[in-house]
Amino acid sequence: MIFTETKIKGAFIIDLELQRDIRGFFARTFCIQEFKAHGLKPTITQCNLSFNYKKGTLRGMHYQKPPSQETKLVRCIQGAIYDVIIDLRLESPSYLSHIGVELTAENRLALYIPDMCAHGFQTLTDETEVTYQMGDFYAPEYASGYRYDDPAFGIEWPLPISEISEKDRAWTLFEQKKIETHRGV
Repeated sequence: MIFTETKIKGAFIIDLELQRDIRGFFARTFCIQEFKAHGLKPTITQCNLSFNYKKGTLRGMHYQKPPSQETKLVRCIQGAIYDVIIDLRLESPSYLSHIGVELTAENRLALYIPDMCAHGFQTLTDETEVTYQMGDFYAPEYASGYRYDDPAFGIEWPLPISEISEKDRAWTLFEQKKIETHRGV
């Protein structure tokens, strides 16, 4: 595997090293030793699959609060997505920065997302499938998120939104959450 760190510390784009022959190719998609060597958490507690009918579907921006923080390894196995993460770690030099990466079935890239980074994606094709390997169990009581169109982050999605859940549409804006936190709400 080829690990390329992004501008968000601890977030990596992971490319496969294809071993080709007349049958096709073989590639390692996960290795505890290689993840540890790059300072990544190699724990996988859950694997999830997301199928999306329509191009333009948006899911996000989700994260889990302490103590149940999730790392994620995301890969698109059918179709294409624009995958976005926002760094929410107060101590991080890239705090509140975001990146977007195109993950497709053709490029076979994966994105490693550190804990306390909000995550979301938009489908770029109809009938898109995405796999997630999660570093902690989903804990609804710690689930949180921000609006996909929050001006505090300035994410430019590549397509108009065709589908989005009511929950994702209703997440609080960053500024509002900061005010609520300071008030102890």
